Amino acid sequence: MLLHHFITDAASATPEAPALLHKDRVLDYQGLAGSVETFAGALVAADLAPAERVAVYLPKQFETVIALFGAAAAGGVFVPVNPQLKPAQVGHILRDCNVRVLVTSPERAALLDETLAACPDLHTVVLTGPGESGSRHHFRVIDWSTFTGQAAGRPHRRIDQDLAAILYTSGSTGRPKGVVLSHRNMVAGARSVAEYLENTPEDRLLAVLPLSFDYGLSQLTTAISVGASVALMDYLLPRDVIRAVVRHRITGLAAVPPLWVQLAELEWPAEAAESLRYFTNSGGAMPLPVLRKLRAALPSTRPYLMYGLTEAFRSTYLPPEELDRRPTSMGKAIPNAEVMVVREDGSPCAPDEPGELVHRGALVAQGYWNDPERTAERFRPAPGQPAGIPVPELAVWSGDTVKRDAEGFLYFVGRRDEMIKTSGYRVSPTEVEEVAYSCGLVAEAAAVGVPHPQLGQAIVLLVVPESDDFDPEELLAHCKRELPNFMVPQAVIPHTSLPRNPNGKIDRKALAAEHAALFGGP
Repeated sequence: MLLHHFITDAASATPEAPALLHKDRVLDYQGLAGSVETFAGALVAADLAPAERVAVYLPKQFETVIALFGAAAAGGVFVPVNPQLKPAQVGHILRDCNVRVLVTSPERAALLDETLAACPDLHTVVLTGPGESGSRHHFRVIDWSTFTGQAAGRPHRRIDQDLAAILYTSGSTGRPKGVVLSHRNMVAGARSVAEYLENTPEDRLLAVLPLSFDYGLSQLTTAISVGASVALMDYLLPRDVIRAVVRHRITGLAAVPPLWVQLAELEWPAEAAESLRYFTNSGGAMPLPVLRKLRAALPSTRPYLMYGLTEAFRSTYLPPEELDRRPTSMGKAIPNAEVMVVREDGSPCAPDEPGELVHRGALVAQGYWNDPERTAERFRPAPGQPAGIPVPELAVWSGDTVKRDAEGFLYFVGRRDEMIKTSGYRVSPTEVEEVAYSCGLVAEAAAVGVPHPQLGQAIVLLVVPESDDFDPEELLAHCKRELPNFMVPQAVIPHTSLPRNPNGKIDRKALAAEHAALFGGP
């Protein structure tokens, strides 16, 4: 089965059932299936070859979903780009995976003009609104209606092992890397999540997370796998989320800890409590005081605490009935996955012995796009397989340290790398540091994550200034211009020198510990 078959199957079974809700508009499954088919045909007519990449740089709207699934239906590979990213980050993604078609708005295209000129593989830009059409640089620009109105091509034949998507996620060093997912990966993930969340066609899920985030994209794939509805939303204030729950009679809500912290402080009307069947958390641990407030406000709503990896979509969940007994647990493996806790030699850890979390199964991604070195580090042979297998099965070695209790429930211990987890995003410290260096104001820079009551972790930038008249606000303003909001440091702190580890590298751990109490942390 291919990913877009979820839509065609639902259109055959319940053509008039609502598939997507956006503001005052509703798109039923029959309309969604027809639009996806039309867009897929247009991509093939525009000479999109099998497995070529189609990037979508838009806020959540009908065209965003149609373009994503249309690319997969055409035989291409969709690349959702976080709409918060600035031109430099967008340009990196477009060049890194050799994007051929970009779907965006006229306003965003204008901001990207210089960036797109430096993307040699790009041949078509599709605009979702009125804008300047024709040839520009080395590519053509065409509006949505004209593009989808051209003669349709025949979608390329694909199988479930073929590529469907590339999701970009930050690494511990360098720029974001593209996690490559097959149709099989995405179909298996959607079915697994829908199984333990007990989703049905009657469900209405609220999509508030970015669709470039695997957890956010899961709201779409999980819903369409059972013919449920998805309300698309880019919220401004947390209160808007609660209003949307009431307005759309939402039954399932997914969020990351920083948003849950804000939502827990608000009043939940009776209508929200009546409709909301479950809520889920991933992207970091849910603070127990926040969980208690949410459960008090939503006494009939089932909480699901989860742990996931972009490289494996989702790994574990804690059944709601276990929450009172073990509120700090990550739970157990999701359906159709095995999660192991192993020592450095791959042997299984004893109960309560910390070890590395290793995930195997149908959800394990195909590796990192065009990056064999980092792929070889993270995707390695699964431990415990029979020696006679000539081609070993690959598993994801997470780099996260966990432990398993005597009953098999998992508990998070810590991260092996130096990634910063802020507002549900994984941020590479190196990427922030590169922007700091680019302004010419600092001789050295180190970005670290420190505890923050709302964000999970706050990004703090420690710098050695180039001159005595250094102004931290000037550097901060530069970061705001060059970085998306979630990557902008919360503080810039000058130092006369930065500590080094035995290898001569800047010791980020020591700096993080030194500033751990900056925002009220331990």
